[in-house]
Amino acid sequence: MRKAVVLAGLAVAIAACGNAPSTTPQETGAASSAAPAKKTLEGVKIEVAAKWTGEEQTNFEAVLKAFQEKTGAQVTYASTGEDTGAYLGPRIQGGSPPDVAILPQPGLVQQYADQKALKPLTAEVQKQIDDNYTPYWKELGSAGGQVYGVLVKAAHKSIIWYRDAAFTDAGVQAPTTWDELMKTAQAVSDSGTPPFSLCGASGWTLTDLFENVYLSTAGPEKYDQLAKHEIPWTDTSVVTALEKMAGIFGKKDYMVGGNTGALQTDFPTCVTQVYGQDKGAMVIEADFVAASATQSGAKIGETAKIFPFPKVGDTAPVVLGGDIAVALKDSPGAMALLEFLASKEGGEVWAKLPGYLSPNRNVSPDNYPSELTKQLAQTIISAGETVRYDMSDLAPSAFGGTDGKGEWKVLQDFLRDPSDAKAAAKALETEAAKAWK
Repeated sequence: MRKAVVLAGLAVAIAACGNAPSTTPQETGAASSAAPAKKTLEGVKIEVAAKWTGEEQTNFEAVLKAFQEKTGAQVTYASTGEDTGAYLGPRIQGGSPPDVAILPQPGLVQQYADQKALKPLTAEVQKQIDDNYTPYWKELGSAGGQVYGVLVKAAHKSIIWYRDAAFTDAGVQAPTTWDELMKTAQAVSDSGTPPFSLCGASGWTLTDLFENVYLSTAGPEKYDQLAKHEIPWTDTSVVTALEKMAGIFGKKDYMVGGNTGALQTDFPTCVTQVYGQDKGAMVIEADFVAASATQSGAKIGETAKIFPFPKVGDTAPVVLGGDIAVALKDSPGAMALLEFLASKEGGEVWAKLPGYLSPNRNVSPDNYPSELTKQLAQTIISAGETVRYDMSDLAPSAFGGTDGKGEWKVLQDFLRDPSDAKAAAKALETEAAKAWK
């Protein structure tokens, strides 16, 4: 789960808030105490909307509180619920959008830009993006040559979770390459435990698996081309990735319940099968598995451990989902808030709270409260320019985000029968051609 014109010098003024004295002791005759700096947005009201509820909302409101204390602004939070578009659409059409919205998919940036509903980011906000993000993330928040959004929260999708006892029983350790993963899977299978619990009933988990394999085997440039449908899904690079996936799909003993069982298992039931029922050894999914594993009685870092998605080709894959902040109103308050969220300072406030990963490369892993998030944050930083966004979330929803259709269905069909990778690639291209008309 993702600014109007700011007065000249606002970035400098905000950075100085709460630290610099308004006058020197020599000027006032004061002894040593300094008066607090004037808060630049005193009395300004800002509304920000996002999908978060519960703990995620509480943590984000703590970030907003830090911004309020720094600037004097009054910020109110509105939850959009899971369907952000359904919430924002009527408000945009009615002429009363929130100042800032945080979008769960980059496609919404293009959609709202086409509707002229977004405000281009100011130079101050763009400087924070240039200082703290790779150029890829700036492009992701852009449309028609204008920069509208900044990625403020990431979900790390290049992880394999494992049950420590299953690895111990099989006498194996965490693999670092795909070939090692296959050897590990065989050893775990030989020990009497199916190595993988696949969440095949939730089609998006299969797209996550494909994206990691494809990024690693094809590389970031081809990943970008496929994400935009600039190359067809019948390209040999797609077939290669599917053939690698068939190394799992083609061995029913590698999956809890075999192919049929995998197709009937949704997320998070697949997590329960590993940590609550001890039926499987590994789950291939994102950092948010932690919540379901904990609910199943696992202890993160002890009975539930992770390793980075292994290299299948030349690239160590790091695929992220995430949320993009945009401005829907021309107001200095909106731009100031986006500037804060894009900054190292804002990222560090958020990073100290649970359940958060920053795509900001200058937010040190030392800020995170757990070893797990420190480890994940370091992989994002280490991957540098090769980090990519979830491909299915970049596609038209008819292809990459609809249950029982498009990419989800084709990959489920391939899980059911992985005997012909070329036929699966052809089916993917047929669906993609419809969606990208």
